[in-house]
Amino acid sequence: MDPYLRYGPSLVRKARRMLGNDADAQDVVQALFVRLLAEGMHDVDLPYLYRAVTHNCLTWLRDHHNRARLLQREAPALHTAQAQARTRCDEQALGQDLLLKLLAELSERQSAVLVYRFLDDCSQEEIAELLQTSRKTVGKDLAQVRAAIERLQREGDA
Repeated sequence: MDPYLRYGPSLVRKARRMLGNDADAQDVVQALFVRLLAEGMHDVDLPYLYRAVTHNCLTWLRDHHNRARLLQREAPALHTAQAQARTRCDEQALGQDLLLKLLAELSERQSAVLVYRFLDDCSQEEIAELLQTSRKTVGKDLAQVRAAIERLQREGDA
């Protein structure tokens, strides 16, 4: 079965959770499959696709040019949506602005751990498998992510 037909809907849902926008999520997933076809990669597994979608979404979020363009076009509506958008992090809710600051500050692997743990609700073992690293490394990354969250929240309160 075609990987796009088989995995596309779940990858779009994952991208939508990360990007908060269905159109952007579909663009990211479609771009991934276009790249896979161009490179002749027809036999890909789900963990690879999840890693690729996560990476592409993080890149999308970090793209300041696109963010500036979107802010300019939809500033009033976006500020209202950001004030209401919350992401669960342990027992806390993180605003999208804090989440974007975290993603800009963390390493690529730590950003992926943040997404897998707090947006996708994966266990440390699942994250370790997806990132092809040890569970202990994932635990250390989670500790650094939590420390960064606390520090940014303290700075925001000051």
